[in-house]
Amino acid sequence: MTLIIKGSGLTIEDVVDVARHGKQVDLHPEAIQRIQACRAMLEKKIVAGEIMYGVNTGIGEFSEVVLNDDQVKEFQKYLIYNHAAGIGEAMPAEHVRGAMLGRINVHAHGNSGVRPEITMTLVEMLNKGVTPYVCQKGSVGASGDLAPMSQIALLMMGEGKAFYKGKLLDGKEAMEKAGIPIPGLKARDGLATINGSNVLTAMSAIFLYDANNWLKQAEIAAALSLEALKANMKPYNALLHEVRGFKGAVRSANAIRRLVEGGDLAENRIKCKVQDAYSMRSTPQVIGAAHDAIAWAKSQVEIELNGVGDNPIFFPDQNLQLSGANFQGTPVAVPMDMAGSVITMVSVMSERRMNRLNNPALSVGLPAFLTKGAGMFSGLMLSQYTADMQIVEQRILSMPASIQSIPAAADQEDFVSMGMNTALKNNMILDNAYGILGIEFMAAAQALDFREYAFGRGVTKAKEVIRRHVEFLDIDRPLYNDHNKMKELVKSCEILNEVEAVVGKLDG
Repeated sequence: MTLIIKGSGLTIEDVVDVARHGKQVDLHPEAIQRIQACRAMLEKKIVAGEIMYGVNTGIGEFSEVVLNDDQVKEFQKYLIYNHAAGIGEAMPAEHVRGAMLGRINVHAHGNSGVRPEITMTLVEMLNKGVTPYVCQKGSVGASGDLAPMSQIALLMMGEGKAFYKGKLLDGKEAMEKAGIPIPGLKARDGLATINGSNVLTAMSAIFLYDANNWLKQAEIAAALSLEALKANMKPYNALLHEVRGFKGAVRSANAIRRLVEGGDLAENRIKCKVQDAYSMRSTPQVIGAAHDAIAWAKSQVEIELNGVGDNPIFFPDQNLQLSGANFQGTPVAVPMDMAGSVITMVSVMSERRMNRLNNPALSVGLPAFLTKGAGMFSGLMLSQYTADMQIVEQRILSMPASIQSIPAAADQEDFVSMGMNTALKNNMILDNAYGILGIEFMAAAQALDFREYAFGRGVTKAKEVIRRHVEFLDIDRPLYNDHNKMKELVKSCEILNEVEAVVGKLDG
């Protein structure tokens, strides 16, 4: 089914469907009409000689330089050349595709003054699988993601490079093979293609989708560890969390309780302590706080996905153009800095539970380091080292990027969001989180194999999935294969999908 783009209603799930899974898109007829009406107004203003930023003036520090008629025609080309100044390897295709989708949705409002041909070319590129080659680094997240968006805009002139059917081609060749006409750039077209924080917003949307799935798996891993550590399950009673009022904590407690339902621990057939350590009984409050932070970040990202991030902005009904700073990435960067830090926070708690599973003084009768041959064998001792290293990297990366502004453009652009840095480091934080959680899963499954009581339905299913990929550690073996398998297993969401098939949606 095709996604109809109309300037509103775009969700992070829509971004994932189009960017990652190749869902087809089309512009709503009313969106095309709005784009046409705005363009007609712009062209009248050009003919009338009205001064408009980025149309018949330079940009940045050169915004006071007025261009003559001949320069207006050439300016968009040189604007794109100058701003295609990124560095690094190719950005993942899903990030580029997500940015293109976001830009189409901006145009759909009819406030950008762009020609419809430009927007429809972006639509065709998405639908026919032409993905521009875009460097990973270069944007400061204000005046839009200018460097990466300019590499997309190069395709509008038949320049740059693009991936098509698995091959990296010259832009013109990729467009020709896909049967997409090259529209060229006229007045305003170039700036209207690049002047928004669409790349960092697309990256953030995809991160939030994946982070929600990771948090649900963090609850599954916690449930396995809690079962193995004979936890007191009273802290997961919904009443405890409802009386405090945080939605995320209520959600998390409900999820964990459902995962252990049907087991001896949940049915009070196993003796437990009156109170467990914080890394056990605080789990709903901690993961719940992460849920709440991710929910806020999602709300902000979806506002940006559906807003007009551009400059200048045109209002055809009022025959008005306003120049401001709606390209500024700060409204996305601030919540996304928080979103990354809460993934680190939950990872720290995961490692603390893994520590309790390993430590014979804390594990309620489990063998030291979860091995039957302590002394000769070291069991999962070194798995904790690997988790710890990744957590330290997460902590380093959790410093907010949104406070790191460095002035640019002769101090005309003297405060920038650095939101692209946020998006990049968040992906590194999540990559480490997959590995850390994989290690807790592996340790918890190992611990459960030493227990001789019945586990909850969700816990039993999760352990079953883990054992398809990683065998019980009977005698020591190189663990890097197991660590990498578990990391990929968490990333694939196979555990999550199979557990939810048994206990229902964990965010329901």
